Amino acid sequence: MGLHLYNTLTADKEEVVPLRDGHITMYSCGPTVYRPVHIGNVRSFLLSDFILRTLAYHGLQVRKLMNITDVGHMTDELTEEGRDRMLLAADDEGLTTSEIAAKYTQAFFDDIDAVYIVEADGYPKATEHIPQIIELVAKLIERGHAYEIDGNVFYDVTTFPGYGSLSHQALEDMRAGHRHDNVDERKRNHQDFSLWVAAGPRRELVYDSPWGQGYPGWHIECSAMSLHHFGDRFDIHTGGIDNRFPHHEDEIAQSEGAVGHKVVNTWVHGEHLLMRQAKMAKSAGNVITISTLADQGIDPLAFRYLCFTGRYRRQVHFSDDALAAAATALRRLREQVSAFEPNGVAPATDTALREALADAGAVTFHDRFVGALDDDLDFPQALKVLHELVGSAAVAPAMKRLMIASWDKVLGLDLASSDELPDELRALIAERDEARAAGDYARGDAIRERLRRAGVDLLDSASGTRWTRRVT
Repeated sequence: MGLHLYNTLTADKEEVVPLRDGHITMYSCGPTVYRPVHIGNVRSFLLSDFILRTLAYHGLQVRKLMNITDVGHMTDELTEEGRDRMLLAADDEGLTTSEIAAKYTQAFFDDIDAVYIVEADGYPKATEHIPQIIELVAKLIERGHAYEIDGNVFYDVTTFPGYGSLSHQALEDMRAGHRHDNVDERKRNHQDFSLWVAAGPRRELVYDSPWGQGYPGWHIECSAMSLHHFGDRFDIHTGGIDNRFPHHEDEIAQSEGAVGHKVVNTWVHGEHLLMRQAKMAKSAGNVITISTLADQGIDPLAFRYLCFTGRYRRQVHFSDDALAAAATALRRLREQVSAFEPNGVAPATDTALREALADAGAVTFHDRFVGALDDDLDFPQALKVLHELVGSAAVAPAMKRLMIASWDKVLGLDLASSDELPDELRALIAERDEARAAGDYARGDAIRERLRRAGVDLLDSASGTRWTRRVT
């Protein structure tokens, strides 16, 4: 038993076998911090969280890094000058570029906290790794993979025979130019890409280098940071499907060109989130953010649940109706789980829970749940098993609560947190019970409303008052 993931490089599902026994290293592409991330971006970030939680549930130690692109390599294609988007954002908001980066980095952290993404072990920033980027570019020149023209450094893709292996394309079939990288007649081959870009007259975000003032190309930062922090081999690299080419294809060429061997064992890519039949993007005018959902009174974990309803390698269609259905399903799950009495502390791993299950029927449910996770993160099937367990008469309620609390260490849906209610909210519930017992229903209703605004719904029953987190 073990997690099997679809490796984009080999186009096959493969078991994740750690390079170092009991330890996994994982690098995930993070945000470019000149604007808020939207929920399509968040779906990509969730992929690495699903992998991390599943591997940890198997007892593995996972060291995860997610980069922050704050160097300002993206240019605006709508203006004649093609100004950097971080500079445009700074002008629009009356802030400096560093203030823009800090603002949207914090907004990113707030968003991933809201959907219970486990904190990474590090968030390396491009601006803090300029020396490593320059060193890597120099090494690629030295090894014959790169060349300099007028202060620009390009990667010569013909020097790397494996170029195109990740995106499964032949070199001659690739389009001219790369994202954020105009077709430059000075390049040896139209598929060559920028490692270092000479600063133009209107470029403010520049750095000194052996080739003059300039700034890094889009792809080089991830190679430089992953090699610096993980060394020349690591286990897993994740990102959205749009990162596969050219970004990750170029990463492979850069990293392997520099060290002379394979660097990443498994490449995992998540598909797009669609809205109105189009990929979610600012240019399409169909962007929704996590903070937008929160402002509408929707628990962001309803979006996390929605992401579980489709396989990560398939497109998921977002709509108000789909989100409402996810919110309703999550609310009902919490209500059902809250009715099950706690039965000790939930085991933190697959092995620990399985050893705690004496009932054969419970073991069967557990094995099906973990089997779904291990089958390339089949969360739709895992949810099906969860709902079947909730409605099963063959497993005792206390055992159900124990199992679901353990499974929730992977799901991250806050399904069984009744025993973790803050003291001040517990005090409000007790105060409401007293008011109701005294017949002061107006005060009881007022307290219920205060709890609702705090994200807590109350469930009154013959056995007393229970609570569940509010979804909508």
